[in-house]
Amino acid sequence: MGKRIVVALGGNALGKTPSEQLELVKLTAKHIIDLVEEGNDVIITHGNGPQVGMINLAMETSHKVDNSPSMPFAECGAMSQGYIGYHLQQSLRAELQKRNLKRGCITIITEVEVDKNDPAFQNPTKPIGTFYTKEEADKLIEEGYTVKEDAGRGYRRVIASPVPLQILESSIINNLYQNGNIVIACGGGGIPVVKDDKTNSYRGIDAVIDKDKTSAKLATIIQADILLILTAVDQVALGFNTENPKFINKMTIDEAEYYIKKGEFAKGSMLPKVEACLDFVKNSKGKAIITSLDNAKEALIGSAGTVIVKEGGQDD
Repeated sequence: MGKRIVVALGGNALGKTPSEQLELVKLTAKHIIDLVEEGNDVIITHGNGPQVGMINLAMETSHKVDNSPSMPFAECGAMSQGYIGYHLQQSLRAELQKRNLKRGCITIITEVEVDKNDPAFQNPTKPIGTFYTKEEADKLIEEGYTVKEDAGRGYRRVIASPVPLQILESSIINNLYQNGNIVIACGGGGIPVVKDDKTNSYRGIDAVIDKDKTSAKLATIIQADILLILTAVDQVALGFNTENPKFINKMTIDEAEYYIKKGEFAKGSMLPKVEACLDFVKNSKGKAIITSLDNAKEALIGSAGTVIVKEGGQDD
């Protein structure tokens, strides 16, 4: 029997430019449709760090040089959802047609409520855009941007990353999903919005929500069997980037929390993924898996990746 799966795509499954992305998503689509062909129902979420950063920087540059209208960051997030979803839809539809699979595929521009008083707004940590050298980073800091070193890979702009509270379009996403469609939703963690109590309406705010945390919330809402987080590595490791890393096949909640306390997972990369898995496993009957895109199919049968479960012995 097929599983209900939320697939959270990492940046390695997309691309840093539109042309690169068009090529990468063809391979991404093949791996996702492999899961669909096995009888699974899939919702796809994805990051947008490089894309939203590029869009925002282009809009700001245009505003400075040509005096074009200033574009709020939330709108930049919506643009990134649109064009990434468009690329994914094209490739997924082509792969479905190639295999003669009758599934619809649709992207939902998704808003996610956050708290305007979330402490994250006082301490921006979420990397966006491209990588910079130290010299380039210093220039951006002089221009008023917040820039931080990103997990030993270079310097990037950072923005606030508040906790997702609710997904405004969750019922629509669920309805489409229940009717057999492949749904692309919560792109980039969702467009961050805050509620205006006076008008009982929402407005966008400058932030990027962690896509894995939003994916965990969505997986909980739709009662998914599996949260599948696809990233650049095959498995979670202790002592990552050391001479003798220890790769993990399975972690319980207690074990994962112990490793977090020991500081085993880098804040800018693996830590939010493990935390998102814990959020889902604690609040559902499902399990979470972290692995690479290439190993997605194998991870579902337990021959690849790292699985996070409530307690020892739980495999299903």
